[in-house]
Amino acid sequence: MATNEEFYRARAEEARAEAEAASLDNVRDRCMRSAIAWQVMADRAGRGERLRAEEQAKKAAVFQHS
Repeated sequence: MATNEEFYRARAEEARAEAEAASLDNVRDRCMRSAIAWQVMADRAGRGERLRAEEQAKKAAVFQHS
């Protein structure tokens, strides 16, 4: 199963591809705004996943030293 970050990055890539294929400026702009939004969500999800992993590692280290 894909992580949220992977899902969001895939949607961002799809939106960028749609923007490149668009012949109308307003459609291209809409697709690029969508790509940016998906990318922001991917970055946020990735940051959250990394912070959770770091927190779990800290808790595991404390538990091992107890």
